[in-house]
Amino acid sequence: MDKKWKTSIAGIIDGEAHIHGYEVTDLIDKVNFTDAIWLELKGELPTDKEKAMLDAILISTIDNGLGPPSVTNARNCASAGNPMQAAVAAGVLGIGEFHGGAIEECARLLQMGSTAEKLVEKVIGSGDRVPGYGHKVYTEDPRATQIFAKAKSLGFWGEYCKLAVEVEKVLEEKKGKKIPINVDGAIAAVISEMGFNYRLGKGFFIIGRVVGLVAHIFEEYIREKPFRRIPGEEIEYDGVRPRKLKP
Repeated sequence: MDKKWKTSIAGIIDGEAHIHGYEVTDLIDKVNFTDAIWLELKGELPTDKEKAMLDAILISTIDNGLGPPSVTNARNCASAGNPMQAAVAAGVLGIGEFHGGAIEECARLLQMGSTAEKLVEKVIGSGDRVPGYGHKVYTEDPRATQIFAKAKSLGFWGEYCKLAVEVEKVLEEKKGKKIPINVDGAIAAVISEMGFNYRLGKGFFIIGRVVGLVAHIFEEYIREKPFRRIPGEEIEYDGVRPRKLKP
């Protein structure tokens, strides 16, 4: 009789935990964490070049300071007296369309098989921004530059990366200014080259960023007093002025 719940990823076989057919105890002894991440997502162990590329991607997502919503969410949650798992969950919930979400949407657009011209026209024609392009700080995102350099050196520079660069050129032509590809766009192109479905886009960001969240939460516990709040001088009330209820 068929079971109702099925998975081809991992399970207990003959009393031993296995991931895609490999004994976990054997993996512990012989592979590193990036190998295991690739195995979990792809079903096979990576080549040395695949491992190096995934390493670079994950490192680029680990942390970008205190400002992003994922980190402020996590630290605020920790500040309120919540345990590690709750604060990490709060941080992950801070990842969305405008923070970490661009990898998935950019990869989806790149994997549609369109030309750069049509891709840009479709997105900006609907009034949206092309995900994976533009940055509040960088005129050229050094993380994207490094990811692409790594992709070229490891043999992952192909049609998706070329399309991503072409999209940047088309955007500049249409907008009259350079809107650089950012780290999300570079990751989107490279994971597409490596054969990952675009639906894993946010997953890659989450896998890397959770490391940073744990570090920030721990720092919040040991360095700051509980219940941090926005200072009063940074808050301005601009609603209805004080008034009385009618008798």
